[in-house]
Amino acid sequence: MEQLSYTYKATQPMKDKVHVGVVGSGDLEILMFPTKNAESTVQICTGSDGFEEVWKNVLTRFFDRYPILSDIVINDFGATPGVVYLRLTQAMEEISDEK
Repeated sequence: MEQLSYTYKATQPMKDKVHVGVVGSGDLEILMFPTKNAESTVQICTGSDGFEEVWKNVLTRFFDRYPILSDIVINDFGATPGVVYLRLTQAMEEISDEK
């Protein structure tokens, strides 16, 4: 298991926590929690070692589009970059529904 951590500047607060996805073969779960900090944190636990640069690229693309202020926990079980971005986008839909 590999543990990865990232920090991103963000500006859009969220009100409630969000949970999308499941930890299962080829999938992942994302937990997002509101934060009072001026930046977002992302903690990843993944069973696929050696993909730090891929994770960084996917997350940078996400935060460039959605600068959400959140503490994010991702539990990965071999999801592809496309599935990761899909789950992050699903989380944003949940956040949009809270308004």
